[in-house]
Amino acid sequence: MSTFAVSEEKNRWLKDKMESLNIREEDILEKFIRSSGKGGQKVNKTSTCVYIKHIPTGIEVKCMKDRSQSINRFLARRELIERIERLSGKLTNEDIKRLKAKKQKQKRQKRAVLKYKTPAENIASQAEGDIVNSNEDKSKT
Repeated sequence: MSTFAVSEEKNRWLKDKMESLNIREEDILEKFIRSSGKGGQKVNKTSTCVYIKHIPTGIEVKCMKDRSQSINRFLARRELIERIERLSGKLTNEDIKRLKAKKQKQKRQKRAVLKYKTPAENIASQAEGDIVNSNEDKSKT
């Protein structure tokens, strides 16, 4: 596997991840396409956009996030890995971040509800193990 214009650590991570998912370089069809967007004549002359296709799964990735072809090659392979992980049912980095944000939001909501309860209500709700909405308490009185 060739190295890309990223840190040695990232190159190692990519290689290990591809090996763990049984993705071989021979199974990847890679093409370089002219990018689009800002850049004028330079963009029209250089092929920095990377198109890769994983032949066994048929997954196609097109990447033109950076001006460097080498970095786009790395980013395209990283995107390919994430898509294959998603197909296999494994948690991707995006899934982990989403779950973490959901957990933090639930924690904030719990704290907000507890903040506006009286101390007696806090003790009672903690003993029960659930949170009672303060709106429900007001409607009962």
